[in-house]
Amino acid sequence: MKKLLILILTALFVLPTTAQHYRHMEGNDRYYRAGQGNYFGLRLGLNIASISSGNLDLDADAYAGLFLSGVYGVQLSYRAPLWMEFGLAYSEKGGVSRIDGYDVKYRLGYMQIPIVCKYNIDVSNFRIQPFLGGFLSVGVTGKTKNYHTRVSRSSYDIFKRFDGGVRLGCGAEYQMIYLEAGIDISLANISKDDFDTAHSRCIFINAGVNF
Repeated sequence: MKKLLILILTALFVLPTTAQHYRHMEGNDRYYRAGQGNYFGLRLGLNIASISSGNLDLDADAYAGLFLSGVYGVQLSYRAPLWMEFGLAYSEKGGVSRIDGYDVKYRLGYMQIPIVCKYNIDVSNFRIQPFLGGFLSVGVTGKTKNYHTRVSRSSYDIFKRFDGGVRLGCGAEYQMIYLEAGIDISLANISKDDFDTAHSRCIFINAGVNF
């Protein structure tokens, strides 16, 4: 995992020097990218996730995980700075619960499809991009560790594999460097127990490049 992260970080620094440059559209002071305003991007970041539930055994505090994504942005109009961004991501969520004085760690690894609408605001040499949309996820990895019983099992014995909800936040772009922060709020009940409800929450901070 450490070697993978080093490789990804190296790629994030190298790509801006090799990817295509911006071009200025004649008669307009807003920068648009070549290719009719569309773009590709890479994102690497950190999730701070938790699980909210009325069942205290499932109610879990913050858990740190990896977020890795590729995105594709489509400009919706040349008359308004509005984009639709589609992504395919690996997103680690879950949480840490305290039961009988011992930690229980829920790890949920998802393949996630985030789809957001972004509005561009030019501020000097920066572009501020608030966004709002949603996400759909399917669990592909996951393990629950009970440090009292010393037993590990699949997290999907407890939680459903499918999740979905609202995604909102704000990004900032300088030339080809991109930073963003936001939150995923699950609207789906991911508990497998018919008598319980559980919803994931996730604050994320990502860095990357657009080209």
